[in-house]
Amino acid sequence: MTIENDASRRKGDSQSTDGTTDQTTPTKAFGWTVHGDGRRITEGEVVAPGERLTWPRTIGIGMQHVIAMFGATLLVPTITGFPVTTTLLFSGIGTALFLLITRGRIPSYLGSSFAFIAPLTASQGSGAAAQLGGVVAAGVLLLLVGVAVKLTGSRVIDACMPPVVTGAVVALIGLNLAPTAVDSFQSQPLIAGVTLLSILLVTVLGPGLLGRLGILVGVAVGWVFAAVIGGLADERVTALRDAAWFGVPELRGPTFEWSVIALTLPVVIVLVAENVGHVKAVSALTGRSLDDVAGNALVADGLATTLAGFGGGSGTTTYAENIGVMAATRVYSTAAYWVAAATAVVLAFSPKFGALVFTVPSGVIGGATLVLYGLIGVLGVRIWMDAGVDFTDPVNLTVGAAALVAGIGDLTLAIGSVELGGIAWGSVGILVAYPVMRSLARFRKA
Repeated sequence: MTIENDASRRKGDSQSTDGTTDQTTPTKAFGWTVHGDGRRITEGEVVAPGERLTWPRTIGIGMQHVIAMFGATLLVPTITGFPVTTTLLFSGIGTALFLLITRGRIPSYLGSSFAFIAPLTASQGSGAAAQLGGVVAAGVLLLLVGVAVKLTGSRVIDACMPPVVTGAVVALIGLNLAPTAVDSFQSQPLIAGVTLLSILLVTVLGPGLLGRLGILVGVAVGWVFAAVIGGLADERVTALRDAAWFGVPELRGPTFEWSVIALTLPVVIVLVAENVGHVKAVSALTGRSLDDVAGNALVADGLATTLAGFGGGSGTTTYAENIGVMAATRVYSTAAYWVAAATAVVLAFSPKFGALVFTVPSGVIGGATLVLYGLIGVLGVRIWMDAGVDFTDPVNLTVGAAALVAGIGDLTLAIGSVELGGIAWGSVGILVAYPVMRSLARFRKA
């Protein structure tokens, strides 16, 4: 599977396929135009955010986005003890808010952020309400960062995150997840192998819509294969059988304790890096500049996280898994994300579906994520290539190398009682090191 050179048709920074600019012809949140005949994508083109395929195909793509985000989104509340269906509900609501606030120009799903795992785990002794207060505080701070970006303009993004930085952040986010994919793959290698082979064959050989749904089809094939050979966990099958078809998600409110807030606020650094990295990644894939709505994206994510904290869900972030799906399908239609958001909200009211998701064996997840996480890592490299980043420049070379190894090796260090992992240190490291090293390089002797 390869990432198509979707940005090769660019002329300037923000020109679209018809020669107009995104700034003068912004995509609306509703009212998508049909791409071509709605059934196929011309070689070298993409389905833009303001376009869609036929509704059956769009719904299929949207369901694939649901599958891509489910494993990670449900993993966070499972680890932290937050209600799974509540987190799913607010991820769907948050995604809808994101699409509205960004005016439908940035295709993204807002799922549970892994950055919250460390502070929420560290503050479990303070109780769930205090933990939710920390989530609310992080959401408010992220919202304020977004407002600052909106007021100062996209030049702040360009100054703080040039291509060498954004490429490294996107790459390390994907590659940091590689050990997780490998561990899942190794736990059930036969099931994982069947899943991976199915994804590759369907994506490469599948005609029309089938080829665009390779990940969804591969997961389904892997699940069926696991069921046939007895690879499904008995306790999870029993839980599925006993689960109710309908149930209202558990809602609960926050309290505010400064000690917990202090533990949680540092994750905002990671959220900003992930969010801006997502905007840059989508820009690279679609060939359309989105810097002018980067502030809106941060505001939307901050609002979604704040709302989740007030309702009992975990904090949200733009999802790397869904970038992989877009790279594989070349479909960036926000219509598909409205389908995904609506599906998440509906499924949040079904404990039966939540139990069904938990029957998906680790081998199936390993086979799928081996492809998805790799696509994200390669996308970071592509950002460097498209921008012509010069790696004979010692500043670009050294800061990029250090950030990648910190992310891939999952460098984990603690600051006081807060433990941060490779994505945080790699992202923060290059954000700080690049401008410092660039300034110092001016004093280098010729």
